[in-house]
Amino acid sequence: MTNHARDDADAAIDPDGGTAAGDAATGGAALGDAAAVAGKLEQVIAAQVRHYRTAGGLSSAELAARTGLSKAMISRVETATTSCSLTTLQRLADGLNVPVTALFRGADTDRDATFTKAGQGSLTVRSGTQHGHEYRVLGTLKGRTDALEPTLVTLTDASDVFPLFQHPGTEFIYMLSGKMVYGHGAYEYTMEAGDSLLLDGEGPHGPLELLDLPIRFLAVSAR
Repeated sequence: MTNHARDDADAAIDPDGGTAAGDAATGGAALGDAAAVAGKLEQVIAAQVRHYRTAGGLSSAELAARTGLSKAMISRVETATTSCSLTTLQRLADGLNVPVTALFRGADTDRDATFTKAGQGSLTVRSGTQHGHEYRVLGTLKGRTDALEPTLVTLTDASDVFPLFQHPGTEFIYMLSGKMVYGHGAYEYTMEAGDSLLLDGEGPHGPLELLDLPIRFLAVSAR
């Protein structure tokens, strides 16, 4: 069998091992949802192949030569009029010099994200808030137990009350302005703008001494 003949055979085989003809004969309404998903996936692959081909300065004929696929097959892929087999996807990825997974980018578009404009974000009351300490949560992801929690902390009032926190997971602190002594367990760190600290959240941690107000730092915890 020639390469071009194999291409046409690949195009007729779906990822589950069926054939396009078989699907047409047995699909019916029961496969309607699956067909809609497949159509979306084909469009994503089409867009990615076209993107990487043009970004690499390749013509359809040049990509065909690189992959051993026919020019007609490249055209069908880029117009989302065929379902590629895994073999065809691997050939395309090799010809484009990208990982196979790059051809699926954009298929999973329904993902949670939080965008927070400057000065916004939800204020949360924590120990120390009444002493001029402001904690502004910059975003959360619903239903994710492993999500990061970014918080912008602003300290504006020197006080003898410094809250210490303990929690599972890790925390990353990046100083934006001001100067303070930050404690973690038995250790103390003098921090100013540009300094950062990565710590184990199980150890008691928090500001010990405020040296230059106002102090602002970004605290990102992962639990």
